[in-house]
Amino acid sequence: MTSTTAPHAPYKQLRRPNTDRMVAGVASGLGRYFAVDPTLVRVIFAVSGLLTGGLALLAYPIMWFLMPEEPANAPAWPHPTPQGPPPPPSI
Repeated sequence: MTSTTAPHAPYKQLRRPNTDRMVAGVASGLGRYFAVDPTLVRVIFAVSGLLTGGLALLAYPIMWFLMPEEPANAPAWPHPTPQGPPPPPSI
């Protein structure tokens, strides 16, 4: 029996998605990774930028450069957990 689902990493990956982005997808990627609304991440960026006089906003272009872009065929996280054989019964 063959599986038709694409293989995926067994761990969460911090990536910039192609679908849910406003500028570069940094806030959306962080939101997916931490399982929070991307709008909340954007608000945190804005507030931290105001509180630090714009210094915290330097993190955005750095993360834009460092975070890889999600492949076009990658499913959104969370990936479904693979169903393996049931564990052996305990005695």
